[in-house]
Amino acid sequence: MNIATPSIVADANSDAASAKVDAIRRKVIDVAALPLTRAATLPREAYTEEDYFAFERRTVLEAGWMCVAHVSELKDPGSFVALDLLGEPLIIVRTREGDIRVLSRVCAHRAMDIMPDCTGEPHAGSTTVLTCPYHRWVYNLDGSLRGCPHMERAADFNKPDWRLAAFRSEIWNGFVFVNIDGKAPPLAAQYADFAALVAPWRADEMEIVIRLTWDCAFNWKVMIENWMESYHHVGAHLATLEPTMPGRNTWTDAEHPHFIRAHLPFTEALQHDLKAAIDSGRRLPGFRPLDALSFEQQSEWGLYLGYPCFMFLTMRDRLLWYRLLPISAERCRLETMMLVPRASLADPDIATTIEAETRMLRDFHTEDMVVNTAVQRGLRSSRAVRGRLSHLEEPIWLIQRYLAARAQGSYPARAERAPYSGPFARA
Repeated sequence: MNIATPSIVADANSDAASAKVDAIRRKVIDVAALPLTRAATLPREAYTEEDYFAFERRTVLEAGWMCVAHVSELKDPGSFVALDLLGEPLIIVRTREGDIRVLSRVCAHRAMDIMPDCTGEPHAGSTTVLTCPYHRWVYNLDGSLRGCPHMERAADFNKPDWRLAAFRSEIWNGFVFVNIDGKAPPLAAQYADFAALVAPWRADEMEIVIRLTWDCAFNWKVMIENWMESYHHVGAHLATLEPTMPGRNTWTDAEHPHFIRAHLPFTEALQHDLKAAIDSGRRLPGFRPLDALSFEQQSEWGLYLGYPCFMFLTMRDRLLWYRLLPISAERCRLETMMLVPRASLADPDIATTIEAETRMLRDFHTEDMVVNTAVQRGLRSSRAVRGRLSHLEEPIWLIQRYLAARAQGSYPARAERAPYSGPFARA
């Protein structure tokens, strides 16, 4: 009797897993090559297989820039946000000198997570030092080792050699991004056009006033696809968003290698009411409107996806930011946050406004959670089919093209064309 050794079995399993991942990768590349008029959904395995999630984690998520914090969460020296990102325990901290660092929470002594009560939910606070509770090794806010009891007999032990590891990070428009593998092109260059489009909102001067946390039983791509397409206003948001921003009127800018911009214009009736309010100086419900926005910018929601998963939305009086933390093929964690100009915080009715806007944000986002969870459930079915996409789902097609490019080690090319839909589309 021939009995396979454990190493042979492991090699066979590894080969089978690699072949499975490559087969899914090829299907993704093939579907992304279709024109928009023939666009279809990705294979269901791209949303359910752990081996493929591991491939995307390496080639898309760890290789890209992931948004982990906003500067309003890190106002003073010692302010920190702790979270887990793609298996890495992180702490984002403002140093005594005012710099913001993204550090590993893994102690340089025995690999203890120095914040063991951090279970993945983003949490924040303030501290003067970073202390590992295992053996009381103490680190300064810049990650350098400050104290380590009873190490005097360790030969050639020098404290400067033992510090918390740091991750490459950049601050863009007040948002803190991290690149896990340290090899991505500079974010400032990738998002330069994005920055120009959203500059009037001055996001770095805003404050988070609403934060909702969601534990999500679906793939991270289900979330970004739902975020970017507004076709589903006619279904999931029939009573909340469709009356003011009908999905049929939404349109998307031509392809960009590093982000997507979609437009959600108000109905003509709502635009008329907005114009009358502006002309008369009448205050509309919500927060204090931003200065220097054009009427076009005020009369639509600007919907953005900075690749790979920075979800950002502009409104006349606020911004929405969704902090997405992919965990596995069928699980992610999400925080939905609303940011407003600091001046709004002084309004006498600010508490009432925040309460009303929290209900609004929770209501329409709950609708998204319901459909996203149901989509993931359907993707697990052996009877799930490869659906066709509407022209209103152009952002999903663009996401596919980005994923296919990253699966081949490149980025999509910038499209030198007019948008396919909307007021600037070619006749």
